[in-house]
Amino acid sequence: MIGSFNRLLAHDDAGKFLLRLTVGGLMLFHGISKLLTGASGIKGLLAAHGLPEFIAYGTFLGEIIAPIFIILGVLTRPSALLVAFTMFVAWLMVGLDKTFLLDKTGAWAIESIVYFFVSAIAVAFLGAGKFSIMKNTNWR
Repeated sequence: MIGSFNRLLAHDDAGKFLLRLTVGGLMLFHGISKLLTGASGIKGLLAAHGLPEFIAYGTFLGEIIAPIFIILGVLTRPSALLVAFTMFVAWLMVGLDKTFLLDKTGAWAIESIVYFFVSAIAVAFLGAGKFSIMKNTNWR
């Protein structure tokens, strides 16, 4: 019985696709928000840390372009690494002081940063799978 159940759910490419949709789709919401409201908030954070403000535009790569590529299955591994790097920078900018804290509901204060970081690393390890708009596997 357990063997039949396992075979029923043994669809690695479907799992990769669902993970890509989740990571890319949820990250894309963050990017669209920044696209609509601008990068001034990110620029301010960077300036407060003594970094050049133009780096803020990299957020659009990590939160819009890379997630779209992840969803489509195009250059999935490098795109996922870019999202992971974006989350690492987010942790340094806004989460470092919250690393050992809980929020008001008892969740880890940097839970979403860690979720996106680890999930993006998982996508980088797994790749796009067969559900990709790219037929050439080198571009997946």
